[in-house]
Amino acid sequence: MRKRKAKKRPLLPDPKFNDQLVTRFVNNLMWDGKKSTALKIFYEALDIVETKKQDNEKSSLEIWKDGLSNVMPHVEVRSRRIGGATFQIPMQIRADRKISLAIKWLISFARKRNEKSMAQKLAAEILAAEKEEGSAVKKKVDTHKMAEANKAFSHFRF
Repeated sequence: MRKRKAKKRPLLPDPKFNDQLVTRFVNNLMWDGKKSTALKIFYEALDIVETKKQDNEKSSLEIWKDGLSNVMPHVEVRSRRIGGATFQIPMQIRADRKISLAIKWLISFARKRNEKSMAQKLAAEILAAEKEEGSAVKKKVDTHKMAEANKAFSHFRF
């Protein structure tokens, strides 16, 4: 970049749980700037998780956080051109990128599910992620497999 690095803006915590991670999730869930709708969908999804959960000592927010941590990747492959060839080089992921990838994967795979409302889709994906199954967890596993397969090129790290 030519200019200096942009400053990170502080996120306000959400009104119900007072958690910045929830705000970050809702901001990714939001479409067309409709934050109140996105908040309503998220809170409704957590209510559905509360009714469907098997583990009684965990709250729905803890189940969501467990599911999110189960979706977080630890390594990813990055393309690097060396000579005439392009190599897929496995690299460690920064902590904030781990979280954003997990959030994006969870939301995108929830949108592709076949339930009636978005809250039901999100709740089903959260419960699946908490049990380490579902499409978002499969995406993480595939990313890790790709990094493992390209481990031979890790000496090209930049």
